[in-house]
Amino acid sequence: MKILTVLSLLMDYPEDNSAELIAVLRIGEQLIETPLQSKQQIHTFLDQFLEHYAHTPLLDLQSDYDGLFERGRALSLHLFEHIHGESRDRGQAMVNLQQQYRDAGLDIGVKELPDYLPLYLEFLSTQGEENARIGLEEVAPILAVLACRLEKRKNPYAGLFHCLILLSGVEVNLDELHSQLEQEKRDDTPEALDKVWEDEVVNFGAEKNADSCSSSTARPTPQQSRDHVEFLNVDELLNLQASAR
Repeated sequence: MKILTVLSLLMDYPEDNSAELIAVLRIGEQLIETPLQSKQQIHTFLDQFLEHYAHTPLLDLQSDYDGLFERGRALSLHLFEHIHGESRDRGQAMVNLQQQYRDAGLDIGVKELPDYLPLYLEFLSTQGEENARIGLEEVAPILAVLACRLEKRKNPYAGLFHCLILLSGVEVNLDELHSQLEQEKRDDTPEALDKVWEDEVVNFGAEKNADSCSSSTARPTPQQSRDHVEFLNVDELLNLQASAR
């Protein structure tokens, strides 16, 4: 099991935290291929999170997950939420990313949108070490912002995002980023959520994507994994990265 697969599982909605699963995840943790200095830091972050994951009742894990990632937009696990918001550009970016998955032989079902971070990590885990690093590098600014917001809430999920930043090889000035986010208001309070409901217009005419009828996931072949890989390239990411330094 590759380390990105482990991180993808841990960042997805918790369905199981049994001793058997934790044992499998710890085996996957040993498969990190990265410089020794980063490897030790990654092991530390993962060990801390796995201890929390293993010793927290599953219902509490699920409640914590919902409160973090399903309420408000600041901690959304959908990458394009942090780049395009609700603009039309987000829809086209979704189409482009889904096509990249298909070109790599990965056909996603209806459960998640293409920019869902655990799904993106699962995709990168099939693309080889260097391509995976490049894919992480391009979203590192988003990962850094999420890590800082989680640290501000003193939440153990922050460690998983620090693992991804280390795996990307990108140097991020987290102290400066913390300073920039210091005065940021949370968007998951009852007052903030009420304001969103007041401001947003409900669209009852949205049509489902005709291509989303399949619920199966086809894995890419080794040849497809090597030959078909493209990554997110948007100006907003570069601006975020510059502001994080």
